[in-house]
Amino acid sequence: MQIKAQLSKALYLADGSAKAQYDNLRENGYYSNMVSGNVSQRIEPDSITISVDRKPYYFRYYARLYITRPTSTVTRSMVTEGYIRDGLPISSNNVHGFLIERWATLDNRDIDIKAR
Repeated sequence: MQIKAQLSKALYLADGSAKAQYDNLRENGYYSNMVSGNVSQRIEPDSITISVDRKPYYFRYYARLYITRPTSTVTRSMVTEGYIRDGLPISSNNVHGFLIERWATLDNRDIDIKAR
């Protein structure tokens, strides 16, 4: 239930590209497998580049994703990109008035696996 509540909040901040990613993961059983497999995740940001020379602003986000399973910890390289549109009406669901558009995952590969 907590996962669903957090995702619902996050989807207010992005266009249909984020919803499509969510639907794909849900249909493939990703969230159910996390819960039933006693898996936790932590994302550690590395850097972000934003091009502000024209709107919408292009961004690229670099991070490490740590997936902890009962038997192992997996470290993944995570790179995503998209565009940030500003000037949206501010609301309780979007307090900054930004919207992430055309969000895509460019890299999500394992870079290390350690037994626990």
